[in-house]
Amino acid sequence: MSALRPNTPRFVRDIAHARAGDKGNISNVSVWAYDPEDFDLLKRALTPERIKREFPALVHGRVDRYVIEHLHGLNFVLHDALEGGVNRSLNLDSHGKSWSYLLLGLKLDEA
Repeated sequence: MSALRPNTPRFVRDIAHARAGDKGNISNVSVWAYDPEDFDLLKRALTPERIKREFPALVHGRVDRYVIEHLHGLNFVLHDALEGGVNRSLNLDSHGKSWSYLLLGLKLDEA
């Protein structure tokens, strides 16, 4: 991981990238560590409980997490997280891609 100044907040985006998709009212987000050495930190930082706690107004259903050890990735399935789905929501940008940015913007040090 790149060196950061002392006391500089570190974010998930500093150690990982993400891809997302959506189907109906379910968002699917995969988060991948750039460096395998950061994978344990990523697993500690991104738990289903934390995602529910950080985004209570957005995730109304359960959050399932699948760990993909050999690829250093986490896959999240967020149920009831798209305001009824892309075709039903009045929100202009409720697609799953938005979830990638939300997860990457979480601070690592507050996990």
